[in-house]
Amino acid sequence: MVRERTVARNVIERFFDESVFVLRFTAYHERQYVTLGTRQEGWDDKRAIEERDNIMADVRRGIWVPPDRNKGKQDKRRQEIAAGPVTVPTFSAFARRRLAGRDGEVGKRTIEHDEWALTLHLEPFFAHTPLDKIDTEMVDDYRRHKVAQSRQRAEAIKRGKPLRNHRGDVLRPLAATTINTTIDELQAILALAGEYRHISENPAEGRRRRLTEPPRRPVHLDTADAIRAMLDAAEFLDRTPRYRATDRHAIVATLIFGGERATELCELRWRDIDLVLRRTETGSKTQAGMREIDHLPILQQALARHKAASRHTQPDDLVFATNTGGMRDKDNLRNRILALVIELADALLIERGQRPLPKGVTPHKLRHTFASILVACGVDPATVMYLLGHTDPKFTLRVYTHMMNRSPQERARLRALVYCEPLDDQDAPPDALAA
Repeated sequence: MVRERTVARNVIERFFDESVFVLRFTAYHERQYVTLGTRQEGWDDKRAIEERDNIMADVRRGIWVPPDRNKGKQDKRRQEIAAGPVTVPTFSAFARRRLAGRDGEVGKRTIEHDEWALTLHLEPFFAHTPLDKIDTEMVDDYRRHKVAQSRQRAEAIKRGKPLRNHRGDVLRPLAATTINTTIDELQAILALAGEYRHISENPAEGRRRRLTEPPRRPVHLDTADAIRAMLDAAEFLDRTPRYRATDRHAIVATLIFGGERATELCELRWRDIDLVLRRTETGSKTQAGMREIDHLPILQQALARHKAASRHTQPDDLVFATNTGGMRDKDNLRNRILALVIELADALLIERGQRPLPKGVTPHKLRHTFASILVACGVDPATVMYLLGHTDPKFTLRVYTHMMNRSPQERARLRALVYCEPLDDQDAPPDALAA
C-alpha cells in the first residue's frame, strides 16, 4: 500500500493547481491511468483518496475492470453533441491538418500534388468556409469559377498580355482534366471530414460535379524523322552559348530512349547510372516504378558524352543539374528545356520538307515514344510494361497495336536510329543546321 499511496499522493499534488485528480498505478502487470475528475465536478483530496483505496481493493480481489478509453472518447463525443452544436473547422484549417498528417504516410509526390491543388486552386475559393457550409451548389460554383478563370487566361494570352504567377511564368488555360483533378482532391478532403462527422454527406461526389473531358488526341512521336529532328535541335541548342544549358541533347535522349518520367529524370544521380554495365536504376511512386533499364546504344552514347562534358560527375551529383548543381523541376524541364527543342525541331522538319511534330509533345509523351521504340525493336509487351513501370497492360497493348500498324520500313528506320546505324540520305542535316 505504501507504493499505492505514494503514487496517488504524487499524482494528486502534481495536478492540484489544475484541479484535476488522476490515479496512476500498476494492475494486472500493466501501467494504468484513471482520470477521476475536476474540483468543479466535486472532487477533492479526501474523495480522491477514498476512490483510490476502493480501486486498489478491487484490484487485490481481481474484480477491478480497466476503463475503456475509446468508449470514454465516444461517450465524451455523445455528450458534446447532446450539449449543443460543435464548432466545425473551416475548410483550410481541416485540409491543412489533413495534409500535415499525411506526411510520412504517402510519397513525396503525392504531398506535392496535394499542396498544389490546395494552395493554387481550392483554398482561394473555400479557405474560410466551415466544412458543413460546403454544399453541392458551392462545388458547382467552384467548377464554374475555374472554367471562367481558364477562359480569362486564354483571352489574356490572345491579347498578348498573358497573366503571370509570382515567378513570372505565364498562367495557361486550365484543361478539363486539371479542373477535375482539383475536384477529386476536394472530394478526398470532404470524405475524411465525413468520417470525422463534421459533415453528413460528401457534396463533391458524382460525375455531375465534374467537367466532361474531351477525348485525348493521341500524340505519337514514333518516326525516325521526328526523333532525329528532336535530337538535332537539342544538339544545336547545346552548341549555342546564348541558350546556356548544354545538356538538352542528353535530356531528350534519356526521355526518348530511357522512358524516364519527368520527376525521375530530374532526380537521377550518377550513382544510378552504370556506364560499364550499360543500365540505369530508376525509381518512382509505386513498386512497379522501381526498375532497371538497359541502355539502348544511342542512349549509352548520349550519356557517355554528357558525363565527359559535365562539371557534376560525383556519385551523388545530379545527372541533369542546373548550372549551379541544383535540381531541375518538371516545369523547368518542360518550359526552359523542351519548349525550345520542340520549336526548333518543328522548324527543321518543315525545312526538310517533312511533317512537323504533333501538337502536345511533353516529357510524358516522350515516354510513349520510348514504348513505341521498344515495340519497333521487337520487345515483347510484358517487358515493355516493366520498363515503363506500368501495371495496367491497356496502354502497352494500345502502343503495340499502333506500332504494328506502322510500315515495316518505318520500324526498320527506328531500329537503325536506336542502334546508331546510318539512315538514308533524306536524314542528312540541312546546310543551315550544319553551319
